[in-house]
Amino acid sequence: MEIKPVGIIHTPFTTKESCPIQPLYASGAVGRVEVLEEFAAGLKDVETFSHIYLIYLLDRAGKIELVRGTFLDDTPHGIYASRHPCRPNGIGMSIVKLVGRENNILTVEGIDVLDQTPLLDIKPYVPRFDNIEAASEGWIAGKQWRSKPDGKE
Repeated sequence: MEIKPVGIIHTPFTTKESCPIQPLYASGAVGRVEVLEEFAAGLKDVETFSHIYLIYLLDRAGKIELVRGTFLDDTPHGIYASRHPCRPNGIGMSIVKLVGRENNILTVEGIDVLDQTPLLDIKPYVPRFDNIEAASEGWIAGKQWRSKPDGKE
């Protein structure tokens, strides 16, 4: 299997420590998504959506552990029951606000990605399809937000 990036994500975040943990906590953080020219035609009509999914490679995530503590809880959980970036296939996903498009460059807000992250795909966020009101929060239910711990990946 071979997956090639379709672009690159540019953000103000150059270190893991400076990068927000989730888009919800990246309010006001602006980034640029540069789609390679050979894939730019695929952006047709993307600007008609208010939000998009960015699917990207977590190329600097760190050591993979299948069971580990998370930013919300020191109790170990399986990697597939968390959003921790250190994953076997290193695929990340964020929903961001699409502010504008100029040719092959998208300006986005609410970005929680390191600068120079390889972009794998873009999909539109469609509330009719993507909003599941009866969804469960699993073990995260009732957990209070806490600061990103120092030194943790």
